[in-house]
Amino acid sequence: MEITAQMVKDLREMTGAGPLDCKKALETSGGDMQRAADYLREKGLAKAAKKLGAGRTMNEGLVMTYAHHNRRLGVLVEVNCETDFVANTERFQTFAHDVALQIANLAPQYVRREDVPAAVVQAERELQRRRVLDEGKPEAVADKIVDGRMNKFYEEIVLLEQPFIKDDSKTIGQYLSEVVADVGESIQIRRFARFALGEDADNNGAEGA
Repeated sequence: MEITAQMVKDLREMTGAGPLDCKKALETSGGDMQRAADYLREKGLAKAAKKLGAGRTMNEGLVMTYAHHNRRLGVLVEVNCETDFVANTERFQTFAHDVALQIANLAPQYVRREDVPAAVVQAERELQRRRVLDEGKPEAVADKIVDGRMNKFYEEIVLLEQPFIKDDSKTIGQYLSEVVADVGESIQIRRFARFALGEDADNNGAEGA
């Protein structure tokens, strides 16, 4: 199928990708616009994964605030990127707001799984193992069952592993990767604090990388 300039233009408007990438995507997909868009999105997410692990310097960004309508609950979250240009984009600011809303509603305790103290992880694993054995599960499968329950434990307390409240088909970590693919820069949720009247202070939001 012949790939026309108009097709390339339409795909660029749909995805924001460069003309050469759009032409290649259309050629790969046989001219199917939706398949070409999906191809570009997957390619962008692959690049995003590389950016997230590339050790880039992220000294720009913003501190987003969120306060519940009754002013009894509030959140501060620092989200970093590489340039002030990206920090000023609607996409980045929407992401930061969504993260603050997530923290307000689901009350994570840490940014990443690696931030959870080893003593907390060990205590939870031992607790879950005792429960599994008390339920009469065989010793041979206990560790596998505990691993599954630990994943659920992390999902509850680790921000990047929580299902996104606006779209539970993806986690906050996956949402982050999508935004990185869209803006073309590394982004990190560095730290956060959640305040609620009547709750004890704790060490919410250990620094992430």
